[in-house]
Amino acid sequence: MSVTRSAVTGVGSFLPEKVVTNADLSKFVDTSDEWIVERTGIRQRHQARDDQPTSDLATEAARRALADAGKTPADVDLIIVATTTPDMTFPATASIVQRKLGCPVGIAFDVQAVCSGFVYALSVADGFVARGMARCALVIGAEEMTRLMDWTDRTTCVLFGDGAGAFVVEPREGEGTKADQGLLGFALRCDGTKTDLLYVDGGPTTTGTVGHLRMLGNQVFRHAVVNIAEAITAACAASDIEIADVDWFVPHQANQRIIKGVGDRLGLDEDKVITTVALHANTSAASIPLAMDAAIQDGRIKRGDLVLLEAMGGGLTWGACAIRL
Repeated sequence: MSVTRSAVTGVGSFLPEKVVTNADLSKFVDTSDEWIVERTGIRQRHQARDDQPTSDLATEAARRALADAGKTPADVDLIIVATTTPDMTFPATASIVQRKLGCPVGIAFDVQAVCSGFVYALSVADGFVARGMARCALVIGAEEMTRLMDWTDRTTCVLFGDGAGAFVVEPREGEGTKADQGLLGFALRCDGTKTDLLYVDGGPTTTGTVGHLRMLGNQVFRHAVVNIAEAITAACAASDIEIADVDWFVPHQANQRIIKGVGDRLGLDEDKVITTVALHANTSAASIPLAMDAAIQDGRIKRGDLVLLEAMGGGLTWGACAIRL
């Protein structure tokens, strides 16, 4: 029986030009390259210019994804931007990206699930594309996390960076099996009782300010390893696949220790795990497409590969997705 799947047909990413190394941070924060690398695996991060809003990063990543898919802005009828650092309170950053790309009138909105935002946004796009409500969707993760940093807090300011990544999602006919090209299955979760573990201490209806990121790192780490592993197992079950079937694991690039902890818990082959956190730090909703694009560009991930995505962020939110590329 023929079924319509939502398939990833193009991938692109963008990082701001400015690179901030651990040595750069050590000039004004009580930290060192050795301390940061040992605890996180991060060696550098990118930082947007003051005149470079999130929509600029998202737009450039989208352009590259469209080129990869052989599409133009005129083809796009759905834009979803996963971000926790929008240009403005409103309109949605997706609306601004639509204008900057020159796309026709269509559907455009943002998704806010922090670091899990890209997986959440993919699931939303799947709901539109697989049901015939969109023919060419842009799913973008774009963040400027450095805007949220308290630069006196060495436990958080060393962890984050700015960047954007995008997928083009289009309908493809399949047979409803795990051999189909497309998004095969999801597992999405949120536990609102854990909001105090990772949050920003500001907002328009509370403080009237943007605020700074606050985190209880040790507790987030413990929840991350257990919760992500559960979501991955559930996403595999929803996709009718086994962990051993997976060609590549593309995790949220938050912390090398979390990535290793999840991999060890699930028995994942380290050679199948894509890690780019050393080069761009935690870019929240942008980190999965950034890592995916890097692995496609260097030839590791190829068409037909079975890829597993996962993320966890403030909320606490977490989730996983299996894709046959």
